[in-house]
Amino acid sequence: MHIPDGYLSPQTYLPLYGGFAVIAAVAVAKLKRTVDTRLVPYVGMAAAFSFLIMMFNIPIPGGTTGHAVGGGIIAILFGPWVAFVALSIALIIQALVFGDGGITAIGANCFNMGFVMPLVAWYVYRIIAGTNASTRRQMIAVFVAAWLSLNVAALFTAVELGIQPLVAAGPDGNPLYAPYPLKITIPAMMGEHLLLFGIVEGLVSVLIFRYFAKYHPDIIAARHK
Repeated sequence: MHIPDGYLSPQTYLPLYGGFAVIAAVAVAKLKRTVDTRLVPYVGMAAAFSFLIMMFNIPIPGGTTGHAVGGGIIAILFGPWVAFVALSIALIIQALVFGDGGITAIGANCFNMGFVMPLVAWYVYRIIAGTNASTRRQMIAVFVAAWLSLNVAALFTAVELGIQPLVAAGPDGNPLYAPYPLKITIPAMMGEHLLLFGIVEGLVSVLIFRYFAKYHPDIIAARHK
């Protein structure tokens, strides 16, 4: 899902950079007011986990990659704002140090994977699990939230790439940036995320949730009371 340099036009990546900056300011302010100091070490662990799991990239047609992210389970365990900060740190390091994702696309990648994905996962989980849910229902909620949130983030990525021929074309009508239209980017992104990467995301998320439910139930209780 990492968008490389040269695939997004300034008309796209500049507004996404602006949106990322605003969201980052809100996230930092919220964490300063609300985060439990006991969770601070977990923020670093979450960033490291997300960094690691996203390194297993598989190139897919349309100019991007497919992989698990870990954003859903981080949001479910620690909240969407912690997830945004942790994933943004991982994505920025990947772009600056390893060239995984473009510098111009940092705003887009952080918006898609760091903001959209955790927010979707957080609300989907809470809707399905509710309060005082059984363990079985919680596991189902985790899987669905992780699977769906990854696919929503993939859809945002596909749309951002697919609109490039419409928003940035040369005088001859040829695309200046990503050359693939929506009819290519959406099927290319969604097929593999719906059928492969989303399932991996859901299964990994369930395993991590089970671990925390067994060994750190206080964190689960604090987040889902």
